[in-house]
Amino acid sequence: MDHLIHVLQTDRSDSEIIGYALDTLYNIISNDEEEEVEENSTRQSEDFGSQFTEIFIKQQENVTLLLSLLEEFDFHVRWPGVKLLTSLLKQLGPQVQQIILVSPMGVSRLMDLLADSREVIRNDGVLLLQALTRSNGAIQKIVAFENAFERLLDIITEEGNSDGGIVVEDCLILLQNLLKNNNSNQNFFKEGSYIQRMKPWFDVGDENSGWSAQKVTNLHVMLQLVRVLVSPTNPPGATSSCQKAMFQCGLLQQLCTILMATGVPADILTETINTVSEVIRGYQVNQDYFASVNAPSNPPRPAIVVLLMSMVNERQPFVLRCAVLYCFQCFLYKNQKGQGEIVSTLLPSTIDATGNSVSAGQLLCGGLFSTDSLSNWCAAVALAHALQENATQKEQLLRVQLATSIGNPPVSLLQQCTNILSQGDKIDRRGSKIQTRVGLLMLLCTWLSNCPIAVTHFLHNSANVPFLTGQIAENLGEEEQLVQGLCALLLGISIYFNDNSLESYMKEKLKQLIEKRIGKENFIEKLGFISKHELYSRASQKPQPNFPSPEYMIFDHEFTKLVKELEGVITKAIYKSSEEDKKEEEVKKTLEQHDSIVTHYKNMIREQDLQLEELKQQISTLKCQNEQLQTAVTQQVSQIQQHKDQYNLLKVQLGKDNQHQGSYSDKTQVNGIQSEEVGRLREELEELKSNQELLQSQLAEKNSLIENLKSSQTSPGTNEQSSATASARDSEQIAELKQELATLKSQLNSQSMEITKLQTEKQELLQKTETFAKSVPVPGESEAGMATKTTDVEGRLSALLQETKELKNEIKALSEERTAIKEQLDASNSTIAILQNEKNKLEMDVTDSKKEQDDLLVLLADQDQKIFSLKNKLKELGHPVEEEDELESGDQDDEEDEDEDDGKDQGHI
Repeated sequence: MDHLIHVLQTDRSDSEIIGYALDTLYNIISNDEEEEVEENSTRQSEDFGSQFTEIFIKQQENVTLLLSLLEEFDFHVRWPGVKLLTSLLKQLGPQVQQIILVSPMGVSRLMDLLADSREVIRNDGVLLLQALTRSNGAIQKIVAFENAFERLLDIITEEGNSDGGIVVEDCLILLQNLLKNNNSNQNFFKEGSYIQRMKPWFDVGDENSGWSAQKVTNLHVMLQLVRVLVSPTNPPGATSSCQKAMFQCGLLQQLCTILMATGVPADILTETINTVSEVIRGYQVNQDYFASVNAPSNPPRPAIVVLLMSMVNERQPFVLRCAVLYCFQCFLYKNQKGQGEIVSTLLPSTIDATGNSVSAGQLLCGGLFSTDSLSNWCAAVALAHALQENATQKEQLLRVQLATSIGNPPVSLLQQCTNILSQGDKIDRRGSKIQTRVGLLMLLCTWLSNCPIAVTHFLHNSANVPFLTGQIAENLGEEEQLVQGLCALLLGISIYFNDNSLESYMKEKLKQLIEKRIGKENFIEKLGFISKHELYSRASQKPQPNFPSPEYMIFDHEFTKLVKELEGVITKAIYKSSEEDKKEEEVKKTLEQHDSIVTHYKNMIREQDLQLEELKQQISTLKCQNEQLQTAVTQQVSQIQQHKDQYNLLKVQLGKDNQHQGSYSDKTQVNGIQSEEVGRLREELEELKSNQELLQSQLAEKNSLIENLKSSQTSPGTNEQSSATASARDSEQIAELKQELATLKSQLNSQSMEITKLQTEKQELLQKTETFAKSVPVPGESEAGMATKTTDVEGRLSALLQETKELKNEIKALSEERTAIKEQLDASNSTIAILQNEKNKLEMDVTDSKKEQDDLLVLLADQDQKIFSLKNKLKELGHPVEEEDELESGDQDDEEDEDEDDGKDQGHI
């Protein structure tokens, strides 16, 4: 071996000799069972293989050397190296795992094998990683974080999922190694969304002939892998998150499709039922979905009913019946809604009188009272799970009445169970002798525990207690000791949960009966037979009822929990005296009263805290509204100031436009146009009138008349144009100002409404606060803790009142600001009204001036006409007219025509 290792160390460049050396070491260390014929030689070979492995790994450098050789891409080096390392791991796995773990990049080098393009090396690399990851959590985490999940799932997809060959099976086994009992890897698998990639595995279609042996094996391992993720032994939080992901991605729906399909092999169907069971166990959403699944029959039946039909059918395989029972238990686990639905199918109001459809309750009752002991046990355990930790359904089940035979009155389900129990072996049953009685006793113990009403109903039948004491007191064989122990447990439950409502069967009388007929020590000894039974510990390990044969089906997992819980308290209850019982009851009552008081105060404080939180939220809301209103007021104040500035600017512009008339002043104005400006306007109008009169008086003189006509036409035309322009500009600006002021008014009105609403809410808040302050209770005889909490509440209330006062002051200040803004708006409105009046007066004066100018033009035209007619008369009379006068008159006529045309154009303009 030393020479071979020396070859590996020194001849790295010669791949052929390295390959031979690795093959030789593999043949020395491995155990090929096919070549071994006899058992002795096989054992001897195993011993030699482990010895040679120990020699090889004694020097850790040898394993490191082997890991370095695996980096060689040459097929003749890498493949023998993979086989040799796999053989070393099979011989001395933990030691080799430890060496690889501490080797730098040891695991990462091995992960590269999965990416090898040569399938032989890749497939043997999967086998190597199987051996490497077995029972080593640290290596499992490293392999998982080296992207193993992605690579393995890719290989499975490439190979055809469930239709693939043995490579798919090897990859699935490696995935199991990485996920089983490794919470870190399970969480990584879920967070990496790899659960969604499992859904195509179970898309088997409707083929009835496509179930090869390898496909069955692959599907079986795939189902086991799903169960690894939702195993009841995993942390509850991790399990529920995986269950949620399986429902959201449709994996649960796919499994239910296989469950209801036809032509599925029996072992796949059984494993699918077990897988669905754990996917829905304790997760309400999945349980509700499973309750809604229907089998493809005519008429459609719920999947639960179809499965229960298989469970109570003795011709079905035993493992299938166990799987159905487990599925029913998981459906009811922490599912009070489902428990209520099952129990309701037994109640008189919901039973289908026509008998067309079979309900789950009818199937359970049929199995409970059949002649097959296994069906009795399964039905009893299933019914017990419908009552698990559900006092309401225990009471409801007391209402169930059974019709025994025609003409006889109906019997309650509880009475019928005790009747069958008392008959014992008188009824000829198929299967175990004690299985039926054990199942009924487990059902009764579960039913009566934590339910005093059911205990009272049970004790009301006078035959029950004598039967139990008789069973316990007898000295029977080993097979009957378990029944005696269960009878002792049932009697102990009847004592411990007895509310003393029946005088003949009060706690003390029952204990006296035990002491006289059985003896306390003997009773406790018989009670201990349950936990000492060999099958008890096996059933207490896992929730799944996994039994090799029907005769081992004795205990239920949940019932073992109940026994652990009650065995000690029943023993104490048997040994307690009546005085101790009375003291204990008094203490219980006192504690209950104290708890009720504490609960009352807790609820009161909780309600007060909620009210305080609501008040705080209201205050914060009011503060926010107040801030918003203050912001709005600030914005509106700034807008009003802008409007004021625009208004003053408009007045200055109007003053500049009409400066030639002297109608506006550049001085500061407070309440609009002053009286001096009005007087100036009137003086200007009087001057215009005097000018007009002066023109009329000068009509006699021709030249001066024409010159005055030109100046008057020019001046009024200019004045008319400037006045019209100024008037139009004034009207536009005033209209814009009116529109802005109207918007401001609407904003102020909405603000006023918001402030009024805020004041109303503040008043209601004050009333609620005062009412709340009055409603805070101050008990006189409360404990120190309650006094402290009351003081705390009062402090909170005082702080709340202080905050309310501050809010009131803020609202008052806001109201004052609103009043000031309203006053400013009123002043602006008055200014606008004065300006509008003066504008109207100016427009009227300008209109009058235009009329007077028009009259003057008419007079001038008449005068010209008279002058022209007088000249004609002078010509006719023979009076000579000078040429200069004619030329001047001609020029004047031309000029008059031009002026008239200009005046008309200006008029049109």
